[in-house]
Amino acid sequence: MEIRPLSVPGAFEITPRQFPDDRGVFLEMFRGDRLAEVIGHRLEVVQANVSVSSRGTLRGIHFADVPVGQAKYVTAFSGSFVDYVIDLRVGSPTFGQWDSVVLDAVDRRAVYLSEGLGHAVYSLEEGTTAQYLCSAAYNPQAEHGVHPLDPEVGLVFPDGTEPLLSPKDLTAPSLREAAERGLLPSYDVCVDWYQGLRGSRGGLTHQ
Repeated sequence: MEIRPLSVPGAFEITPRQFPDDRGVFLEMFRGDRLAEVIGHRLEVVQANVSVSSRGTLRGIHFADVPVGQAKYVTAFSGSFVDYVIDLRVGSPTFGQWDSVVLDAVDRRAVYLSEGLGHAVYSLEEGTTAQYLCSAAYNPQAEHGVHPLDPEVGLVFPDGTEPLLSPKDLTAPSLREAAERGLLPSYDVCVDWYQGLRGSRGGLTHQ
């Protein structure tokens, strides 16, 4: 597989090698050893989530307190969606910036995002099914959101669809409001957390 860094530090696009034949196709959707070579530690998968979304569904922007945070490895089982990674770490050189990858059941790419990064998905097809491998269990007290339509963030969505949001995401604060309320993670705290993971999980020396 190929692993490419996104423009938001701590996020990566993973493209697997596929082996098709007359029976179908085989691929390695996740390689913990290969990912560890890039992020510097093993991803400990604690929880796996699945979402099924109608066309136009927008989930996010979601993030969790660091520590402990929640790293995610996201891929598409069926359909297709735009996967957005947003840098919400206060003090980061790329704070407020974002990148995106189209994940689908054809190329079968995945996205990895480190703890402290914001995440959103925008479904492009009916019945789109996404899988999330997560480094920590869901903790509602530590989970937060930023309004995905905040113009200061400026996420760009495909033409021809109207985003469908949950009531929780509709009432999420703007990026500025979240910062003023002290909800956003600190870049320095996140960096310390990443370094601790490299030490506690047989971390590698390069990233």
